[in-house]
Amino acid sequence: MDLRTDSIQSVLKKLNVNENKGLTLEQVETIRNETGPNQFKEEKKDSLFIKVLDQLKEITTIILLIAAAISFYLTLTLHPEDFAEPIVIIAIVVLNVILSIKQENNAEKALDSLKNLNSPQATVLRNGQIEKVEAWELVPGDILILEAGESIPADARLLTSSGLSVEESALTGESLPVDKDEKALVAADAALGDHFNMVFSGCLITNGRGTAVVVATGMDTEMGKIAELLSTTKKAKTPLQHRLHNLGKTLSVIALLAGVFIFVIGYLHGEALAEMLMTAVSLAVAAVPETLPVIVTITLAYGVQNMVKRNAIIRNIPSVETLGSASVICSDKTGTLTQNKMTIKELWAVNHEPIKADADYQEEENNLLEMISLATNATIEERDGEEVLSGDPTESAIIRLLQDRGQQKDELEKRHPRIHEIPFDSERKLMTTLHEWENGYISITKGAFDRIPADFSNELKLKAQQIHDSFAEKALRVIAVGYKYYEELPSDLTQAELETNLTFAGIVGMIDPPRKESKEAVRAAKAAGIKTVMITGDHIVTAKAIAKEIGILEDGDKSITGAKLAQLSDEELKNSVRDYAVYARVSPEDKIRIVKAWQANGEVVAMTGDGVNDAPALKAADVGTAMGIAGTEVAKSAADMVLTDDNFATIVHAVEEGRRVYENIRKAVYFLLSCNISEIFVMLIAVSMGWGVPVISIQLLLINVVADGIPGFSLSREKADADIMEQTPTKKGASIFSGGLAQKIGVQSIIFTIITLIGFYVGSFVDINQTITANHQVGQTMAFIILGWSSVIHIFNARSKESIFKIGFMSNPVLFWSAMLSISLILLVALVPAFASIFSLVSLSSTHWLLAVGLSIVPLVVIEIQKAVLRKMGKSF
Repeated sequence: MDLRTDSIQSVLKKLNVNENKGLTLEQVETIRNETGPNQFKEEKKDSLFIKVLDQLKEITTIILLIAAAISFYLTLTLHPEDFAEPIVIIAIVVLNVILSIKQENNAEKALDSLKNLNSPQATVLRNGQIEKVEAWELVPGDILILEAGESIPADARLLTSSGLSVEESALTGESLPVDKDEKALVAADAALGDHFNMVFSGCLITNGRGTAVVVATGMDTEMGKIAELLSTTKKAKTPLQHRLHNLGKTLSVIALLAGVFIFVIGYLHGEALAEMLMTAVSLAVAAVPETLPVIVTITLAYGVQNMVKRNAIIRNIPSVETLGSASVICSDKTGTLTQNKMTIKELWAVNHEPIKADADYQEEENNLLEMISLATNATIEERDGEEVLSGDPTESAIIRLLQDRGQQKDELEKRHPRIHEIPFDSERKLMTTLHEWENGYISITKGAFDRIPADFSNELKLKAQQIHDSFAEKALRVIAVGYKYYEELPSDLTQAELETNLTFAGIVGMIDPPRKESKEAVRAAKAAGIKTVMITGDHIVTAKAIAKEIGILEDGDKSITGAKLAQLSDEELKNSVRDYAVYARVSPEDKIRIVKAWQANGEVVAMTGDGVNDAPALKAADVGTAMGIAGTEVAKSAADMVLTDDNFATIVHAVEEGRRVYENIRKAVYFLLSCNISEIFVMLIAVSMGWGVPVISIQLLLINVVADGIPGFSLSREKADADIMEQTPTKKGASIFSGGLAQKIGVQSIIFTIITLIGFYVGSFVDINQTITANHQVGQTMAFIILGWSSVIHIFNARSKESIFKIGFMSNPVLFWSAMLSISLILLVALVPAFASIFSLVSLSSTHWLLAVGLSIVPLVVIEIQKAVLRKMGKSF
């Protein structure tokens, strides 16, 4: 049995309830034991322990933990008085875990918000008595009493209705209230917005009254299905998380291979096992860019701060970078691309030509506007010193135009007091009011054009139909007006008298117009290589008209309804999804299918929306973006980003910021890995040549944290390149090394390796100064200083593809002074005996220092020459 399509009597029989008495208390208890309370299930949150465990599963963290364990073992067995090395390694791990968990903001609040949408109380008929009960107490079979202004507490089949209209935009996306009728026939495959004989949980009654029998509660309601989608829709890893995970795997393989290689070399050289284990620890430390997770977090956090200034609040920090990779924006229409405010665009008064609503009016247009305004029930209230329109959106649009034309409704009603009203009826689709009018009275009827009972001549009927059709082709909602004059107050105030033989006055056409900034935002997105797609629960004619106006629906693009979409298999949708720019009359499940179809094509999808119906797709998308003002709490909680100004254009600014963030993370990878990989090469080559270990693990940690970390943090503040929004989006599967980054890292690593080995060899084997004899510790000290200083100076190479002398050393002052601080700290550690002793460093002669300075600036000189050569060749670095 289908409780939506079967007869009312069949539904009541199925639910075992008497329409006139309702359920008994015994029935209520029995049913609730079977169905449970009218509430949503809550999603279990991860504990702090689970979050810590997730952080410890990262490959780079595992490498450091293994290194720390080996280091602890060797410290205990070889030099138990000095735990500096293992403590430093563990401290790095703990710091990374704390920062990552602190920045994590994935607490799921969507189900709590959905739960709060349930009406706290409901009016029901039980035991033949009308009573108020808590909404959670409702069960299938309860008879609901529905009144205007109330929130509907459960899904219910209408039994009776009188002028009943329900606002369902949060559920279906349709901007106008839906007229409800218990007699409406509903097809089995009808879209949710076309179930005119049903009312749904969480929606608002805007007009009329009725009774209904509850057919679904809790998780079985349409809202409950959305809650289920939210709880079962898992958030995929962001492209950045995938790239960093793959980077970690690559580094772990490098560390493992390097460790095996150096162990074999050491064994062949007859080295002690303990020394080889210590060397393996050093290689593990060298392979891992310890500060990269923190730098990435700081870069993302700085991007979050910038987005707040541009009216975008990020709830899930990795989404900042993901936005930069966005290649498709799936946008809701109502309230996102449009203003969610019905507005009269055109009107036509009989005997005139149609005009724009903001054009100059003649007497006939003024009369038409006054008549249709009198026949409305929208009101103007003053709240907090501001005038607020209340009522049906269609009627509010009429009053808004009246005010724009310099008239006030209350003054109009004083001149023409209302004497009688025949309320709007969804079956008649008409409303009539009777007013005093100059020397007599006037009845005014407004409603659907094809229902207006006017006396048309053949010529006027043809003209009116043509204008009506022209308005409809523009997706305008058409309201027609007719009137009848009376010299005396009619004694018969029935429909038969007031709604016959009317004089036709004209029509008005209205629409929920696009936001002013939407067209430019869509154009900017297209220039950045981003496809904008409209997904809405509204009618396809309206959706297409708006999409054409703002540039979403272009030549060659197609549109499709939810009903036709349902006929496509997932594979068919995946293969054809690029053909469609507009999806209309879709369900929450449809929205997820569309998002996943784009994702299956390798696209990074940003989904914007504001309604409850958007929430599951917001969660499924790579970046869910909710509207902050008009958006429901459900949408905001399911989203990764919230736009505080409800401005679609803000998402384009957010994409630009996301691209800047991602480029700065790539700069950090370039900066850090150039040093880390060179450290591995330096170790392998030196040991293979029989020169001994050039840098020990505690020295490498200091370089990786002080020389790389401190200035690396400041890369987050680098400005975006001027052409960043003219580049195509980064592909989801693209490696973080794509675009020539791997080659740049390789070149720089070779340079670092050469200059460090030169310094190490000279310090170890060449007496360049009479006061200090060449030895292994002098060589290690030289290698430490050169590797540390050259790494710091390398940050000026990483800042931009432009020459550092063009953009200026001080264009990022925080970075400049951070670099100076790092250089000073390395110098301090080498010169102060107490620090030098901890890090196994020795004194150097002035000649050694001059050689170290000269070798340290070689990478900057080489890269500047490379940039200059590429510019002359018309290529980019």
